Amino acid sequence: MLRRAFVAVLAATALAAAGCGGSSKAGSSDEALSPTDPNAVSGDITVLTNRTDLVTDGTMQKYADEFRKTYPKVNVKFEGVTDYEGEVKIRMNTENYGDVLLIPNTVSTDDYPKYFASLGSAGNLAAKYNYTDKAKVGDKVYGVAGFAYVNGFVYNKDVWSQAGVTKWPTTPEEFVAALQAIKAKTSATPYYTNYHDGWPLSSWSSVVGSVTCDPKANDKLAASDPWAQGSDLRTGDSLLYDIVKNKLSETDPTTTNWEDSKGAIATGKIATMWLGSWAIVQMQDAAKKAGKDPGVIGYMPFPKQVGGKFCSVVAPDYQYAINTHSKNKPAARAFFDWFIEKSDSAAVNQAVSAVKGAPMPPALQPFTDAGVQFIELSQAESAKLTKIDNASEVGISKPDYRQKLVDTARGAAPGTPEAIFADLSKRWQEAAKTAG
Repeated sequence: MLRRAFVAVLAATALAAAGCGGSSKAGSSDEALSPTDPNAVSGDITVLTNRTDLVTDGTMQKYADEFRKTYPKVNVKFEGVTDYEGEVKIRMNTENYGDVLLIPNTVSTDDYPKYFASLGSAGNLAAKYNYTDKAKVGDKVYGVAGFAYVNGFVYNKDVWSQAGVTKWPTTPEEFVAALQAIKAKTSATPYYTNYHDGWPLSSWSSVVGSVTCDPKANDKLAASDPWAQGSDLRTGDSLLYDIVKNKLSETDPTTTNWEDSKGAIATGKIATMWLGSWAIVQMQDAAKKAGKDPGVIGYMPFPKQVGGKFCSVVAPDYQYAINTHSKNKPAARAFFDWFIEKSDSAAVNQAVSAVKGAPMPPALQPFTDAGVQFIELSQAESAKLTKIDNASEVGISKPDYRQKLVDTARGAAPGTPEAIFADLSKRWQEAAKTAG
């Protein structure tokens, strides 16, 4: 299954980048209004998606068939695009980029009215859906995320229980102690870095906001030292270092394998991994394939509390939008409404629905029961952060510096965590003086 890295510090920075360019023709100002009579809507529409796997295995066709039960006169064709960002960006130079699509990250928010039909006023949409601010231009909204993910640790409940750990750790020190208990009392690898594939280490950037429970934590990176004592990144990176230093991770991280790790955590060979909640369903599927109860896969927040509560950052997925040049906006809007509100896509992905008041998926219900506070990070300084990150060559959302951190912790590279953090801080702050 294709992964989607939904929670990273700079995940939304591309939205502030330059627009797609190409056609200078402004899109139609017509709104894509929600139809009131299903029998009055007819015709063919094309829906672009990055989920080529779900097109191939027939999942998307099942959605089309289910949709037709309500809108029998509308035919929906799904088009899977492998290089979604690159290909759709090129197609948007024309008017032919589907009727319903996922907004590419490279499209500037200010350009949304040029390419996408208005879905209605910001007030009306915000009363109905979460995450509408991401696609608001003036008083209009041009896209809505189908669902969102949170961040935390995927873990094997049975392994943690066998180690005698039945409550979520509330501090990094308690977390390390829990992993030590797993190492002492079970045969499982307490923590798996997925070092070799690289990108899973990048997901540690999503601790930003969860540690301090600050919705502006991402913006503050532009005017502060990201690795200062007590900061989000310093806390998260220090925990990763301590895990490896205490030999609580795999013996040889250079031989890790992402695909194999799914089955390993499902069968209790691995106890814990830091990943976005998008990974839950993949681990559950691996459990089913192994003949295990998918309920063995649990999810816990970062081990840090503020005011006695855990915090977890909510990261909206791709936003659905309607091509402003669509020849069949009523049918496109009908599918848009149905897919977000009526389909089981959020539940199947164990994700947080965009629909206000919708129940949490089973895997995240423990978060609600424990009073975990969900926060959405402000992206007001996204463009500046991108400039600083590029100029500093730090790569906050890349695996490189964390691979170095892991190598240092396991004795495969010289240095100390303090020296690594000092170097990162120096490079970042020097770049901020010019690029910022």
